[in-house]
This record gives sequence, C-alpha cells and structure tokens, in this order.
Amino acid sequence: MKRTRDFLRIGIVGATGLVGRTLLKVLEERELPISSIKLFATQRSQGVKLKFKGSEQVVESVDKANFRDFDVVFFSAGKDASSKLVPLAIGKGCLVIDNGSFWRLRYDVPLVVPEVNFEDALKHKGLIANPNCSTIQLVVALKPILDNFGIKKVEVSTYQAISGAGYKGLEKLLYEIRTNEVNPIISNHPIAFNILFHSIPSKYEFSEEEVKIVNETRKILHKKDFRICATCVRIPVTYGHCESVSVVTRFPFELDKLVETMVKAPGIKVVDEPEKELYPTPRLAEGTDFVYVGRIRKNPVEKNGFLMWVVADNVRKGAASNAVQILENLWNRSPDKIFKFKGMFR
Repeated sequence: MKRTRDFLRIGIVGATGLVGRTLLKVLEERELPISSIKLFATQRSQGVKLKFKGSEQVVESVDKANFRDFDVVFFSAGKDASSKLVPLAIGKGCLVIDNGSFWRLRYDVPLVVPEVNFEDALKHKGLIANPNCSTIQLVVALKPILDNFGIKKVEVSTYQAISGAGYKGLEKLLYEIRTNEVNPIISNHPIAFNILFHSIPSKYEFSEEEVKIVNETRKILHKKDFRICATCVRIPVTYGHCESVSVVTRFPFELDKLVETMVKAPGIKVVDEPEKELYPTPRLAEGTDFVYVGRIRKNPVEKNGFLMWVVADNVRKGAASNAVQILENLWNRSPDKIFKFKGMFR
C-alpha cells in the first residue's frame, strides 16, 4: 500500500493493556485522519475485541504484525517488547512512539512532551520516546517557570495512583479493599489504606522511579546538571498522580506574576482557591488531558522559593494522550517527518 500524506495507518502494540486501551480511546476522540488501525498484543490476548469509532477491532498476536503496513506504531508493551520489536518496526519504515522506558535515555532518541520540547521530535530517526508519567506533568508545570524566572533547584515528592502499575495495580487495590487481605502482586505490603514505595535496590539508594524523574527531566529540559531530587510513593487512588513540588528560582518573582505566567502556559489549568476548597485533586484530573496546578505559595525558608501542588491523569496525559499529542503536532506542523526519515536501525 502506498504511503500518503492524506491519511495515517496506525498500529498499537500492547493494545489490551491499560495504556493501550486508553490510546485507542484518545485516538477515537481526536481528529487525526486515520484510514486504518490494527491492534496487537501477546498471544494470550489475541482474539480480544475492542471498539474503535463504532467498529470492532480484533486484537492480533504481535508475532503476526507486518510493520510495512503502518505509518505510525504506538508501543505500550513494556521494556522487553520495545527492545526487540521497535528496531523491526523502524526498519520497515514505521515511525514509532514508544511509551516504555527502554529507549528514553538513549542519546539519539528524542524524549518529548509537546508543551515543553516538541522541537526535539523533529530530529527523530524513526523513534520518539514518551516520558515517565510523573515526569510529564512535572516538566509541563516547570517549563513556564524555567522560561520566565529560571530555576536553581527542584525537590519533588510524588503521590502516584496505583494505575501506574497497570491493571495488576488496580486489581491489587480493589481486591484488598474488598477482602481486607493482601494481594502480593507488586508488593508484599497492601496498597489498600496504605502507602507503598516503588522497588528500591538497596539501603540508602533511590528507587528506579525516582531516578527516572531526575534523568528524564534533565534530558527534556536540556540541562544535564539540573538540580533535582525526588521521592516517589504509590497511594490507594485509582487514577491521578499528585506531586508536591518545591522550586527555587534564579530571579526574584511576585506571586501574582508567577501565577499569571502559569495560567497562560499551554496544557496547564490553575485551580487555586483553597479557601473555597478549590485545588487540584485526582478526581478533578481523571479523564482529562490537563496538568492542574494549585496551592501556589512562597517558601518562607528559601530565597526565591515557592511551593506548588501538581496533579494529572497518569494514564491519559501521563501516557496515552501525550503520545497522541506528539503525533498530532507532527501531523499539523511537519507531516513530512512522519513519512520521510532516515531510520536509526536501517
């Protein structure tokens, strides 16, 4: 089939997972000119039927995927699948947008949040990486501050919904609420009525999630020595990651000017009337593609310091919607970059 600039042929690898199904939903909501879409997963999920724009799509085994049939393939199937299959897809001429972590920090793979560093996507060699969910909402909130006031350091604590661990995370939470028994998936500790740390390799070390936030933020902002540290925990909430963020700016600021800057920034909604109980919450963010910011206030123990509370739907803006927004921006601004590129694995 001849490639065309008028329509897109889309594939999704990992279509039956939480992010894969949300990708399908987001693509259905958008106005991208999709001429065909095919869904792939592991053999155990082949035959599952999912709906897209009123028609049933049968999920096929990824072993049967002919990547020559697609212009763009979204991957949301984990590290192992990405490491093995992404080079095959790119070698067949597909643009790959990958939600997994395997390729994110490779020097020649752009790591993109459209509101922050879309220009990096134009330099792709067939692969664009989608950042970690917590990183995405953090850099969206930091970008207008960095551009207008400069940033000396950031300290962030994340309170992450259990859906960040996929269906097995949701299964663990709902089972434990229902039975008051521990489901040992993910952790031997319960998540119901509790808080968990992500896996930590050894005493005095950071978890993989905390390291991801630090390294990915530095790459996206093009600042290798950006001063940032993170503490990450999982909380018994289904959807919506929350972040308590402490920022020290390079230049003095007035709070009203700082808030005005954030109000005008793309992708951000400021909800900050705490005296009326109006502030960002996971329920507010669920099902939306905005990054919500509130509880903005000066830090009394830091010169040029302030604190804010940042919330976003981790499965939508933190994964599926960000990936689709990358494609939308390419389609609207540089469609040639979808169809013509020198693939890194050719």
